[in-house]
Amino acid sequence: MIRLFVGLAVPEPQRTRLAGLCGGIPGARWVRPENFHVTLRFIGDIDEGLAEDVDIALSRITAPSFALEVSGIGQFGKDFKIRALWAGIVPNAALNQLQAKVEAAVTGLPAETRKFKPHITLGRLKNPPPDRVGAFIAGHAGLRAGAFAVDRFTLFSSFLAAAGAIYTPEVDYDLG
Repeated sequence: MIRLFVGLAVPEPQRTRLAGLCGGIPGARWVRPENFHVTLRFIGDIDEGLAEDVDIALSRITAPSFALEVSGIGQFGKDFKIRALWAGIVPNAALNQLQAKVEAAVTGLPAETRKFKPHITLGRLKNPPPDRVGAFIAGHAGLRAGAFAVDRFTLFSSFLAAAGAIYTPEVDYDLG
């Protein structure tokens, strides 16, 4: 079995800017900068044969390259049940079209139940102090980490370790 997801890697300038934000909330597990990405589709644990089928299906996707802009900070969850902090992605039609093509390519896998909300996860939280989270979001509300070119998407494997997930790019698929 292999645990997979499809995503967009975040370039070094944006990773550096975002990494500088990560701190100040007790108990937060901050994502390592090299793991910053925008998830297009979480696939989960699948066998190697199905992973090959997914690779073939993804390799058939054609889409133009485009630019994404990182802007704003948000959270998933409320009050003491806030579970993640994220940097936002400015709405982008080309990104939405690419995500829809990825979703169509993996037809047959269990459907994604969550609505696509493009973001870069900065940290995961468990029972955080809501006032600290609120202060973090307010303090970084005007975040502008800049735009970057997207000329490929990637099939990543994910290994869950005690020190945090380890993401490995398995296959890149060129756009444009």
